[in-house]
Amino acid sequence: MSTLLWIMFPYVCLAVFIGGHVWRYQYDKFGWTTRSSQLYERKLLRIASPLFHFGMLGVFVGHVIGLVIPQSFTDWLGISPAAYHIIAMAGGIPAGVAALIGLALLIYRRRTVGPVFRATTVNDKVMYLMLALVMVLGIWNTIAGGIFEIGGEYNYREGVSPYWRSIFYFQPDVSLIENAPLGFQLHALTAFLLFAMWPFTRLVHVFSAPIGYLTRPYIVYRSRDVRPGAGTGSRAPKRGWEKVQ
Repeated sequence: MSTLLWIMFPYVCLAVFIGGHVWRYQYDKFGWTTRSSQLYERKLLRIASPLFHFGMLGVFVGHVIGLVIPQSFTDWLGISPAAYHIIAMAGGIPAGVAALIGLALLIYRRRTVGPVFRATTVNDKVMYLMLALVMVLGIWNTIAGGIFEIGGEYNYREGVSPYWRSIFYFQPDVSLIENAPLGFQLHALTAFLLFAMWPFTRLVHVFSAPIGYLTRPYIVYRSRDVRPGAGTGSRAPKRGWEKVQ
């Protein structure tokens, strides 16, 4: 069971994550979209969407720091475990709560606004459910384990983080995750499952950031020339800008 859960399952999910994106980009380019519902309702979306997206950006940065950067490196920088813990709590909890509130508002909007609800698929519902489950488990681990120490003190940077990195070294150390509290194990399993679902949902838009907007040329808008005789050939057009009447 340990081999199935902590070796085979992660690798299968990551393989589907990579292969699924390649497959969808090849065969479903027109479906590679968020299927935006902004035209149906904007007022609530203006609140929910920034909360969710900026909150998730903070959560992502926190996970990169916590999972990818070894504790030995922060120790070398002179950041003690206690100081790192305080910094992680101060940044992680607000980001996680903001993302969760944003997700709750998005789900509420999708359920209560008629046109948005009718455009919601079963795929969307399962995706929202998995996102909410992963986020709730993550916040629970942060608050319950990090603040109230429910289940005893646990340093995930000595257990979950090395296990995560060992997967990409192709030398997964199952003992590291087996000794983690149940909340961390469930969070890891649901996250792997979300990765497997990712390519087949609207979450693919994460990899479609409009970076090209930074280098594209300006778009020039000109007002319609409504002066008498304009466009009738009564005078030759002039080069450059003209004062708009």
